[in-house]
Amino acid sequence: MATTTTAVPADELSRRPSESQSAIVLRRFRKHKTAMISIGVLAFFLLLALLAPLIAPYPRDTPSLQARFLTPFSTDSDGNFHLLGTDHLGRDYFTRLLYASRVSLGTAIFSTLISTAIGLTLGMLAGYFGGWVDTLISRSLEVVASFPTIPILLILSSVVVQNINAVPIPDFLNRFMAWSFAVTERESRIIFMIIVVLALLGWTGTCRLMRGMVLSVRENVYIESSRALGASNARIMGKHVFPNALPPMIVDFTLNVNAFLVAESAISVLGFGIQDPTPTWGNMVNFAESYMFQHPWMPIIPTLPILLCSMAVNYIGDGLRDALDPRQRG
Repeated sequence: MATTTTAVPADELSRRPSESQSAIVLRRFRKHKTAMISIGVLAFFLLLALLAPLIAPYPRDTPSLQARFLTPFSTDSDGNFHLLGTDHLGRDYFTRLLYASRVSLGTAIFSTLISTAIGLTLGMLAGYFGGWVDTLISRSLEVVASFPTIPILLILSSVVVQNINAVPIPDFLNRFMAWSFAVTERESRIIFMIIVVLALLGWTGTCRLMRGMVLSVRENVYIESSRALGASNARIMGKHVFPNALPPMIVDFTLNVNAFLVAESAISVLGFGIQDPTPTWGNMVNFAESYMFQHPWMPIIPTLPILLCSMAVNYIGDGLRDALDPRQRG
């Protein structure tokens, strides 16, 4: 049986609007169902973090020894309902989980922003100029990459806990961080130290990736044309090199958020890093370890957000990678 096809007139084809590259990427990303679900999960925890001071049912650090170790969906002797129970000091677990999400996610995001800015800048300079600039940055990268991040964080955090004024931070920045994380100014100094160390030790992967992308982009014809027309290096890097090298860096950003979230949780679980009474998901797990056999729900509750956010960020990165891949069709 013959199949008939209908020819589309050329003038009709010319009238059809062409789909922009951003629209193509967005359409591909929307087809990644796991990534779309992950965006919802991550947005949920970010919303909880932002609204923590408004929706927390009880004060963050108020203990109640008569209400210790209440199980989820319990009511204490004063008639106060505790959605997720209470901890070893009788503090409301749901309230502390809300504030912990603000600190843990905020630390991961701020660390990623700073490390990405460092990595993008140094990677672009190394890849574009080459020569002694590339040699200097590459050797510095190798030195920093050899530093063990977790042991350095453990040492520095233990020093800071003993002498909180050892952290050099301007007063206005300290107040801003205390407001951003809903903590005291003393607690914000430790958070600041964790962010700075994570950022200063975590830019190497971004720098390597950016350098490789710039090396592949800078030899294109349009770069040579811009240079021949008299465009400055700053204009070429800002208008041509950076936009064309950016797509893989977006994926790298999501993966770095996950890496920093896990790193902060790891040092808190080990008993260092951000200390009680400032709640983080990691130090909530650390305190719950001593009671995990008698009260198994205590370590499970703060562990779930770490797991869910880590998986969500990874799946979002996978979706972005597939959407930005020019080899993908359809």
